[in-house]
Amino acid sequence: MNSVKPRTKILFVVNVDWFFYSHRLPIALGALECGYEVHLATTFTGLREQIENHGILIHDLDIDRSGSSPLRFFKTLFLLASIYKSVSPEILHLVTIQPNIIGGILARIFRIRSVVYAISGLGHVFIDRSFVGFLRRKIIIFLYQLALGSSCKRVIFQNNHDLNTMSKLANLQNHESVLIPGSGVDLKKFSFTPLSTNKSVILMASRLLSTKGVREYIQAAKIIRDRGHDVVFQLAGNPDPSNPASITIAELDSWKREKIVDIIGHRNDLHNLLPLASIFILPSYLEGLPKVLCEAAACGRPVITSDVPGCRDAVEPGVTGLLVPPRDSIALANALEILLTNNQLLYSMSICGRTRAEQLYNVNLIVQQHLDVYKELFSNQVSSKFT
Repeated sequence: MNSVKPRTKILFVVNVDWFFYSHRLPIALGALECGYEVHLATTFTGLREQIENHGILIHDLDIDRSGSSPLRFFKTLFLLASIYKSVSPEILHLVTIQPNIIGGILARIFRIRSVVYAISGLGHVFIDRSFVGFLRRKIIIFLYQLALGSSCKRVIFQNNHDLNTMSKLANLQNHESVLIPGSGVDLKKFSFTPLSTNKSVILMASRLLSTKGVREYIQAAKIIRDRGHDVVFQLAGNPDPSNPASITIAELDSWKREKIVDIIGHRNDLHNLLPLASIFILPSYLEGLPKVLCEAAACGRPVITSDVPGCRDAVEPGVTGLLVPPRDSIALANALEILLTNNQLLYSMSICGRTRAEQLYNVNLIVQQHLDVYKELFSNQVSSKFT
């Protein structure tokens, strides 16, 4: 009887299903196509069936994204330990802060041979200026140092600032760090569309967090209106109550009453929404590499974003968009006014943005870069058995 060679098992650990679905699903599907057995441990909020239908084996994990419940932290720890024991993955792919920390520490305990850490931004704790934030940052850095201690690992970063910062903090060797620009964009879905000659539409789409620069966007809209520009401002997204930086419902209701910005809620069809806009804005305080900025570029939309790590990496200043200081609504309004009054620059940025997306953000390129990381790690794992 012929024996069937078991497939190499990859286990993704992600904080919540919608983030996996929007940012890591193409990578998982690429792994499936290459013959890997793909598992996912995450907190499910409604996408279980859609993910299972792709042939991904799922495991329930309860992660408190607010990080405020010690009880749920230990529950997550024990659940993930149980999943590690039952799956016995050859390759572990950890995504977002808590999976990186909890999953990384457990990986050392369970001696999982190959670990991929995906650090897509350093998170709110690295921009919190309070004393409590300072203490939390010290704790997080210590935990990262513990978690990133696997001997056979690759740490994927989305921008050079995060790579340099974490490499120093966790004493990473050069070969252990990999720079991959984001999660990739489906260039067919987010296709280039010529800018409209009708009334200008300004769009911001993100989770409604203060750290995304939502308040600065609202204030900049008021300034532009006061300066006499006849434009439409749209804000797509919902508050995220599990995040300490979330905009409150009361604040959101007050903006709706003011009618300065058209608040349109969460949208799953950004590929339809972006082509209706003239300019895309994301005045965030800190990012990994915002997927939405890459999607806007793919559609040929000039962007205005903050001159901070992650955001600045998604823009070629003056060519595909403009950079402004973070937390500065006046600078944001001034940048908007530059583009609103310079059609030639606007159209040039539109073309250059699409070109940049084709060169750097094609999802097929991003998937292949991840598959190369898996292949290299697993090859090292196999060769180490014979040395």
